[in-house]
Amino acid sequence: MNLSVIILAAGKGTRMKSSLPKVLHPLCGRAMLFYVLESALALSEDVHVILAHQHERIRAALQEAFPNAPIHIHIQDAANFPGTGGALLQQGALIACAHEKILILNADMPLINASILQPLLEYSHAIGVFELEGARGYGRVRIKEGLAQAIVEEKDAPTEILKLPSLNAGIYVFSKAFLQAYLPKLDAQNAQREYYLTQLIALGAQGGVEIAPVHVSAQACMGVNSLSELARAQEVLLERLRQEAMDQGVRLEMPHTIYLDCQVRFEGDCVIEQGARLVGCMLKDTHIKAHSVVEQSTIENSTIGPLAHVRPKCHIVDSHIGNFVELKNAQLKGVKAGHLSYLGDCRIDEGSNVGAGVITCNYDGKTKHQTTIGKHVFIGSDTQLIAPLNIPSHVLIGAGSTITTAMQEGDLVLSRTPQTNKAQGYFKFFKS
Repeated sequence: MNLSVIILAAGKGTRMKSSLPKVLHPLCGRAMLFYVLESALALSEDVHVILAHQHERIRAALQEAFPNAPIHIHIQDAANFPGTGGALLQQGALIACAHEKILILNADMPLINASILQPLLEYSHAIGVFELEGARGYGRVRIKEGLAQAIVEEKDAPTEILKLPSLNAGIYVFSKAFLQAYLPKLDAQNAQREYYLTQLIALGAQGGVEIAPVHVSAQACMGVNSLSELARAQEVLLERLRQEAMDQGVRLEMPHTIYLDCQVRFEGDCVIEQGARLVGCMLKDTHIKAHSVVEQSTIENSTIGPLAHVRPKCHIVDSHIGNFVELKNAQLKGVKAGHLSYLGDCRIDEGSNVGAGVITCNYDGKTKHQTTIGKHVFIGSDTQLIAPLNIPSHVLIGAGSTITTAMQEGDLVLSRTPQTNKAQGYFKFFKS
């Protein structure tokens, strides 16, 4: 499509009350700006992002997340051209766009997508509008004979204007010629002393330009200006992700209690029980039991939990991981670890059983070390495996052992302090 997209991301976001730039606040694992960018990139190969506040930090995040995308970054001259209208200006002129039709979006609308934007693109000049009872913070759109006549910002609006039902969604379609002609006509005669992009509607209408008000979803165009609004937007996105998972055949038990981020992928028959948290993982034919956490890992044909924690860089296949088991950077194939263990920086092969309270002691205070465990190894309860360690196949390790040295395949390995029994010691102790 011959379309340029401009995304306004220069605001300070003071209502977020955070040192993190507003547009980098995450929803379901991705910065809100990135959702808007994905929608823009689905429509155009000429995307422009306007930055100002903490622009270096945002630029770095964009370059990391979209290293090869056709994104042009501009820094607003906020000292001379403050406001949303000033954001489109460089040295007093419209920023250089490749195409005649220009779509303008706000960076704090993470719930929009290309299908929502498509109806506006049927017009040469359009503005997105919606109606929402009790909404606050939105400009009011005056409409006459089916055309937009003006937008009045809420802080500048008299009582009769505040009663208008049509609200500004913050989405605009203009021709390049229109912007070149009317941006220089903006003034800063308003409460904020800024150049408002919204003033273009009145200027255009007065000049005989027909600007179509296009109704869009109020929910999809929800703006995020505070942490409470961020939470509400994330709930909407979570509901979408849950529905997509169930449509794919994933069984979610009490779905409203399950957290999924946007990078979770499912294959085959999966069951997710209540209270689970899934972040950046791939699950195939897997059952995640209640209140378990899985992060940046791959789980295949396995059961996890309840109350298990799979930390990043794990690959678990054909295994059972029980309650209160924590794994990190663990490669498990055909393993049983039923309860109360920590398995970090390890590789365990098929048929091995990890007893309760087993710990891979992988960190010496300076360096992480690896533990490798072969096939059909039985590790008794309350055993400490001091890495680096290589345990061959067909080894039996007695409960309560601390293992530090090499062994041979087929060994029974014990490491215990001899037990001492003091006759009548109980009575002597409590008698004194």
